[in-house]
Amino acid sequence: MSLPGMVTAALSDLVLRIPGTALGVLIGVVALVLAVVAAGTGQQTEHQIADPPTTESGGVLTVDVVLDEMRVRPDTVEVPEGTRLVLRVTNREAMVHDLQLDSGERTPRLRRGQTALLDVGPVYTDREAWCAVAGHRAAGMTMSIRVQGAHHHAPETDASDVPGVLDLAADPSPGWVARDAALEPATGSVHRIELRAVNRELEVAPGRQEQRWTFAGSAPGPTLRGRVGDRFEITLINDTEMGHGIDFHAGALAPDGPMRTIDPGERLVYRFTAHRAGAWLYHCSTMPMSQHIANGMYGAVIIDPPGLPEVDREYALVSAQLYLGEPGGQEQVDKINADQPDGWMFNGMAAQYDHAPLRAHTGERVRIWVVNAGPGGSTAFHVVGGQFDTVYREGAWVLGPDARSGGAQVLDLAPAQGGFVELSFPEAGHYPFVDHDMRHAEGGAHGVIEVTDRP
Repeated sequence: MSLPGMVTAALSDLVLRIPGTALGVLIGVVALVLAVVAAGTGQQTEHQIADPPTTESGGVLTVDVVLDEMRVRPDTVEVPEGTRLVLRVTNREAMVHDLQLDSGERTPRLRRGQTALLDVGPVYTDREAWCAVAGHRAAGMTMSIRVQGAHHHAPETDASDVPGVLDLAADPSPGWVARDAALEPATGSVHRIELRAVNRELEVAPGRQEQRWTFAGSAPGPTLRGRVGDRFEITLINDTEMGHGIDFHAGALAPDGPMRTIDPGERLVYRFTAHRAGAWLYHCSTMPMSQHIANGMYGAVIIDPPGLPEVDREYALVSAQLYLGEPGGQEQVDKINADQPDGWMFNGMAAQYDHAPLRAHTGERVRIWVVNAGPGGSTAFHVVGGQFDTVYREGAWVLGPDARSGGAQVLDLAPAQGGFVELSFPEAGHYPFVDHDMRHAEGGAHGVIEVTDRP
């Protein structure tokens, strides 16, 4: 056994023999001694999981608890009524965790190998505990503390906590500005970008604002563009209170280092060379990824196919599901896991391009890039009244520039897939664009291209 382990075992035995208020003082001494010993030996404080000792009612029960693989182990502890319970909590994975009681007390945020004591106090009724890092409770990091022999009831759901439905016919909030979907040409061969992970209140539907987790304060994050052979150097800075990471599908490299989760206040530099053309997704790499993506941490990287001709206008649209509610909250996560979004959207807001149409002139050639961020569900991009004469999907020309008479009506994309279509408009008018899964279109995945005659 390591020196910290021997110290812990000795002090734990002593804890079992000290009643009353003296325990609180001892707990502080235990934590201090463990920290000093760990620092002196260069080791993290770690413990093996032991079977919980039995104790008489009114005594002290110390239980080893491990945080690992997004779970709390054991997930249920039974305690004789009136027994003082002390949890010795150790984090065994790279992701930061803590453990919080339903009364509000909690451990510090623990890195891998770190241990803290959590004094539950005398237990007379059933209690609950969970990891308080956003989204981790809903992902399954929970613990139940049960009084032995008591009858247990499932907790009731408060219907008032369920977010309301979207009103897609509402007006946007005062001062709202649509995301500019215009895509600028690629410039230079080395791209250095700083992305800060920040929490931000954003308009997710007309008149509806919600807290989102973001890259650079927007959802989706900035659209990056380059050519085959270009070098990208992205500096990720975590300005939030939880861990985040990043994964660029446009690069091919071992994920161990660059895709690791960084703690609040930390930064990492992610470097890759764009070896292949395509419309690529980037997203937060921290588990549970479904929550981080659903709450806004995604974006697109456009790598031009060699010889891509110029067009009159280019737009970039990132489609995604919309989940309302507190980011990482139980109601929201239940909907994510059930694949039951509250709506669908392009570029982070349902129906936004109804209120700020994309624009084109008759006869102009328009290229529209589309990436499906998900986190689930397909996208069937369609322009009502338009026909695509060029379709590029997942690095391949589905309908190439040399096609003589063929046309296409839909660009179909699974989650994380991307591509582009090209078309021109024969006459002035308003051309809706939609996700042609009509459930998605009617749930917010629609907008308008306003076409006017050439001046």
